[in-house]
Amino acid sequence: MPTSQHHQLTKIIDIVVQLNPMSVLDIGVGFGKYGLLCREYLELWDGREDYRSFTRRIDGVEVFPEYLTPVHKYVYDEVYIGNALDVVPNKLERTYDLALLIDVLEHFEKKDGEALLRALLARAKNVVVSVPKDIGHQGTTFENEHEAHIGEWTPDELLALGSGFSVADRASHIVFLGTPDAVRRLRPIFSPSPVRRAKRALFEAAEPAKDLVSSVMRRVTGHSH
Repeated sequence: MPTSQHHQLTKIIDIVVQLNPMSVLDIGVGFGKYGLLCREYLELWDGREDYRSFTRRIDGVEVFPEYLTPVHKYVYDEVYIGNALDVVPNKLERTYDLALLIDVLEHFEKKDGEALLRALLARAKNVVVSVPKDIGHQGTTFENEHEAHIGEWTPDELLALGSGFSVADRASHIVFLGTPDAVRRLRPIFSPSPVRRAKRALFEAAEPAKDLVSSVMRRVTGHSH
């Protein structure tokens, strides 16, 4: 579909913000959500307070031009129309700091998906990949035959294609593949060790209890006056 599940949004945009790329390539722009969020959080939060003069390059690729709207024209510098398998290795005019491959690989046969990801890794320093854990039985949707789900991936299969790490998510396999420096810098944030994960889980589990205690104490203190 021209959209993707919302659970992964914060994690993916957190990676984008931490990486702070000057150029982004969004494969399968669909509704334009990730281009818009990249434009917002990379431009409007950079301290310039300039609403119209953008400094980042954000391009996209879309096989189904019927998805494009005036929003895409405003958000993206350029949207290449065509199959990413052809566009990425043959038609791109530049390289990128980051490529986004969000809910796209499941629409390709495995061998074609691998070829696309390898082509992206040759054109972008870093790539964020997200695929559904369960691709289901989706066929043509929104009158677009390219929306059919064909290939299912595991994190290990994705990580075999480059250096990186996986990010925990309940509905998607999210994987970051990138330069040694980017992997070293981002891994502790997004893919912490089991010990750190356990500490974080304990901390998060304790937060509701803290709120409850605070609420009770306020009520007790209030009744005592």
